[in-house]
Amino acid sequence: MNSEALFTRTSPLRLFILASIPGAVSMLASALYQTLDGVFVGRFLGETAFAALNLAMPFVIINFSLADLIGVGAAVPISVCLGRQERQAANNIFTCSCLMIVGTGVLMGGVLFTAAPWLIRLMGAQGEFAALAVQYMRVYALCSPVTTIIFAVDNYLRICGFIRGSMGLNLLMSGMSGLLEFLFLGVFGWGIWGAALATCSGMLLCALLAFLPFVRGAALLRFCKPRFHWSMLRQIVACGSPNFLNNIAGRITSILMNGLLVRMGGELAVSVYGILMFAEGFVQPLLYGMCDSLQPAVGYNWGAGLFSRVRAIERYCFLASGVLSLLAALVIALYPGQITKLFVPDAGEEILSVSVGALRLFALTYLTRWFSFAAQSYLLAIEKPLPAALISVSTALVFPVLLIGVLWPLGMTGIWMNFGGTALLAAGLSAILLLRLRQELRRPDETGE
Repeated sequence: MNSEALFTRTSPLRLFILASIPGAVSMLASALYQTLDGVFVGRFLGETAFAALNLAMPFVIINFSLADLIGVGAAVPISVCLGRQERQAANNIFTCSCLMIVGTGVLMGGVLFTAAPWLIRLMGAQGEFAALAVQYMRVYALCSPVTTIIFAVDNYLRICGFIRGSMGLNLLMSGMSGLLEFLFLGVFGWGIWGAALATCSGMLLCALLAFLPFVRGAALLRFCKPRFHWSMLRQIVACGSPNFLNNIAGRITSILMNGLLVRMGGELAVSVYGILMFAEGFVQPLLYGMCDSLQPAVGYNWGAGLFSRVRAIERYCFLASGVLSLLAALVIALYPGQITKLFVPDAGEEILSVSVGALRLFALTYLTRWFSFAAQSYLLAIEKPLPAALISVSTALVFPVLLIGVLWPLGMTGIWMNFGGTALLAAGLSAILLLRLRQELRRPDETGE
């Protein structure tokens, strides 16, 4: 089925199922691999390596942030251009964005490799703890020019209607990365750098496979002679800024949290925070995969003036996000001990006690987190980057930092309560923004419907 038929003629419910389920499965595969990454490092290399991985991870994600900005930022105008039947403009944005991602991969990789020791020392880590974190970061930095593109090509495949192909590549990448990590750590006995190398190897192979339809001319989007211009660059930056700011702001918050926890409780506190992040890394990709996979369809219909279809698609997105989040909250609250031992199998009484309490407080996050997540995705898909960016930055940085001060007297308990408080504030902000935009969002279809 071609993109036009899929996005404009399929019923909203069927379109939601066709797009969101493969998207959620794709992100679930990624989430499972990220979970396995923590499990393998914790089991094969021990608690210090597990804590080092969690200390380094915010910087690794920042390394991919510019690629994510360009990939997501280009996907929205590409979808809208295709909805308006402006094929050449869509091809130009696609080509320019790919070149920009490779260039920023070189830049960010060089900065991260050079600054890694200084950044880890700044966090307060020393000795083996610091050395392992630097090793992990530097492998990602070296591979950055050839791996960061994987975060954009997934969007391009979905725009072209290759929804199952995108899902298949994500499953392959996760399976390959997990297999290689088991081989490198469990069989070859390599260090933490082997865990990073396994992931980068899986990313590289799948990025090469993903571009085959575009190189062979079998996709709706095609490479062309690039024509860079400021209006295109501004549009990409504007549409990609909410995700970019979320990544950057979220990692700044994680770095701040890790720095505080190193001083409050050392490796134990960082390990517990890492367990929470891995739990979030399982739930959030499902929400992201479901909402993000609908963005091409929403953007296409918005560009075509089919506003009633946009609203119908988004109703299903909000409903499914709420159900998924409530189930996640229930599972985390009921099985905190089992989740802890998944990552730290030899957890002593102290770490188990702290982690169980932290996870039960963390579970409250998903009672309201779904609403701001779906709202941000919706606003971004219909070219409303400023309110989407406001939700993003507030959720990732402003509210968490504000609550650090408010909850400071509670010590580490205040850190664990921060997540639920942030989600509640973000849901309130999202509701206010949607209400303020409701007249514009409810305009009638250009077709007269």
